[in-house]
Amino acid sequence: MTQYSDYFGPEGLRVRGTVLIVPGRGETRSTYTRFGRRLAADAYRVRVLDASDPATEDLAALAARLSEAAEDTAADHGVVRPLVLVGADSGAAAVAALLDRAPGVRPDAVVLAGLPGRSPGAPATAGTWDEELDVRTSCPAHRGVLTEDPEVRRGSLDDAVPEAVLGAAYDSETAVPTLLLVGDTDPLADHEALERAAKSRAAARLSVVHGAHHDVLNDLQHRSVAAEVVTFLETLRNDLRPLVTVRSSAW
Repeated sequence: MTQYSDYFGPEGLRVRGTVLIVPGRGETRSTYTRFGRRLAADAYRVRVLDASDPATEDLAALAARLSEAAEDTAADHGVVRPLVLVGADSGAAAVAALLDRAPGVRPDAVVLAGLPGRSPGAPATAGTWDEELDVRTSCPAHRGVLTEDPEVRRGSLDDAVPEAVLGAAYDSETAVPTLLLVGDTDPLADHEALERAAKSRAAARLSVVHGAHHDVLNDLQHRSVAAEVVTFLETLRNDLRPLVTVRSSAW
């Protein structure tokens, strides 16, 4: 039976939507405990799946896993929508690629965090764990989570994400509302390609997190990033009309 990590909102509050999270290279479900709890605190039903390996799992298989995971959250009246897929790193690439190519799950929106660039260039980690952590995050708590989790696969950021998957992710013209998140110090990101990808979609926003590294959902700025995701979820519930606008500001 497929295993998940589940996070539930405060008792007595109506569920506002369903969020499925697909981790990236080397990560485990435990990597997203803090992020999952934070979204759940705002009354979203959150489920973290096992990481997707685009080199061994085709998009149809991932779509089937996501559909099964979503249906298993269903209450008496079905899956609580909006249904939003959140992918990180290779999980972001796989989630983005399946939107145009794989039948099955039909999300109302997606969040793509730390989408890797199409040209990997030099190895990311040079073979040491400390160097891989420096690529991933400067957050002491997150570095500890990764280091202390025996199931985290070290050196995985040097594994290539298939060009076919990355190409499908970057070249998609999907109309599914999309929030792209990237750290401005992420050495694995292709910022120009991300801007083009955002502009090619009918409903997309590219949010750059200042000072953040590759693990943008779990870096030092994790509170602000989670707030950005919740703002996106709430805007989605309001037909993509912002609930808050700034009329005047001193900064």
